[in-house]
Amino acid sequence: MDFKLGGLTMTMEKVLHWKILPRFMMFVMTVVYVRCIEWALSMPDISTQQASLISVVTGAMTGAFAVWLSHEK
Repeated sequence: MDFKLGGLTMTMEKVLHWKILPRFMMFVMTVVYVRCIEWALSMPDISTQQASLISVVTGAMTGAFAVWLSHEK
C-alpha cells in the first residue's frame, strides 16, 4: 500500500518500521511521570496516600519502560 505525502511516495511498512506511535507514547508517559514527581517534590509534607500514588506510578513506569526496551530492536 503506497500513499503520497507531500510529493513523496511511502509504503506503510516503512512508516510502521519507524515505530512513531510507541515512541510518542513512551515520550508522553515520561513527561507525565516527571510532572508527577515534580508535584510530589513541591509538597511540603506528603501523606501516605500521596506517597503510595508516586510508588504506583513509578512501578508502572518501570514496567512500561522494560516492555518498551524489550520490543525495541
